[in-house]
Amino acid sequence: MKQQFQMLAAYNLWANARIYDAAETLDPDALDRDIGLYFKSLLRTLNHILVGDLIWMKRFTGEGASPGALDTVLHSALPALRIAREDEDKRIVEWIDGLDEAAFSGRFTYVTVTDVRTVSQRLAPALVHFFNHQTHHRGQAHAALSILGVEAPSLDLIYFHRTKDGARFA
Repeated sequence: MKQQFQMLAAYNLWANARIYDAAETLDPDALDRDIGLYFKSLLRTLNHILVGDLIWMKRFTGEGASPGALDTVLHSALPALRIAREDEDKRIVEWIDGLDEAAFSGRFTYVTVTDVRTVSQRLAPALVHFFNHQTHHRGQAHAALSILGVEAPSLDLIYFHRTKDGARFA
């Protein structure tokens, strides 16, 4: 099970880098233009992905920041947001790498953000949600790039497997 989550963490880092590379070709006005996404703009969607990761990593590890709202704008400029994204992606990879196989069937307890209640659950299903949430909103970011006239990069997992970093998981 650990290898599957290591693959998802490595894929997450790779896919985010590809999205940010494409986003960097846009001017700041286009990045924050309301184009009808759930979080309005590409920039706000990228912020939300990081917000979600910070919230979950705080739950998983007990460490780091935990924004109080899902629509928090952590960084209004893409360069600062990218640095924070890269730092968090490395943190995710290192944390997953540091877990032993037994940890994935263990339980953890946390307090929710939106309806403020205590939840206890096994780690593995929560990690599936964690990585699926990133993929879901990265898909929205991918669509935003196309809407804004940028050639959106391929993010298929199988394409990642064909890269040097992904080959070890194929």
